[in-house]
Amino acid sequence: MSKPALESVAGKQVLVTGAASGMGRLFARKAALEGASRVIIWDVNEAGLEEVAAELRLLEVNVDAQVVDLAQLDQIESAAAQAISSGGVDILINNAGVVTGSPFEQHRTEQITTTIQINTLAPMYITHELLSQLTQRGTGRILTMASAAGLVSNPNMSVYCASKSAALAWSDSLRLELESDPEIAVTTICPTYVSTGMFVGAKPMLLTPILRPEQVVERAWKAMLSGTPLVLLPWTSRLGQFLRGVLPRVAWDYVAENVIGVYNSMDEFKGRDRETTDLKNR
Repeated sequence: MSKPALESVAGKQVLVTGAASGMGRLFARKAALEGASRVIIWDVNEAGLEEVAAELRLLEVNVDAQVVDLAQLDQIESAAAQAISSGGVDILINNAGVVTGSPFEQHRTEQITTTIQINTLAPMYITHELLSQLTQRGTGRILTMASAAGLVSNPNMSVYCASKSAALAWSDSLRLELESDPEIAVTTICPTYVSTGMFVGAKPMLLTPILRPEQVVERAWKAMLSGTPLVLLPWTSRLGQFLRGVLPRVAWDYVAENVIGVYNSMDEFKGRDRETTDLKNR
């Protein structure tokens, strides 16, 4: 079913997770500039969150900044209840994420747990807490930032790939469940590596430069407003999906490693703090 497009988020209440930096900060600013009636920003980074809140208030928008650890279900439940009681949410942007990059054997158990909690479970929990009131308010939107890593297998990021693959499958399944609702649309965005600081050391692939966060946010925003179900960025991701589908496994593995450069793209990954996991919300 085709959903009616939104011209903007003017007058809407917008919730952005992982808003203290990177794309989350850009999403929050975009909402403010378009005239959102309230921008709700969540992040575990209190200092960064306050900085973004101050920036948004200069744009004369009502800001609700909450320090929320998305690895903690009780904090999600409390923050969601507060968002609902103080006016509700029209637009949900599930943006927060962490990156894990190392051979699986070297992962610490807390890295595995945190990656799954924030990248996979948090969007589910948040959406579950807000879904009933989202469907009742009309013209609702749920935007989830997954990843092109959720579409492929890749050495040195097995847990991250798994977390984003699950997020993608869940988000698009939710879209199908809500297909009969004419007023709410679900959009999933799958970009390749983005230069937010989380992918320091990741190598660009064939015809696939490291994406600028501004271009990803702009494309995601347009897709969210129009109700586009799924966006792969850049176009080479779609080509990769086609090749993976038609080539024999051994041929695809050769192309992915030696031609496109997927399988060695994380060989020199450092991440934001030069550790194997960035434990800050995006």
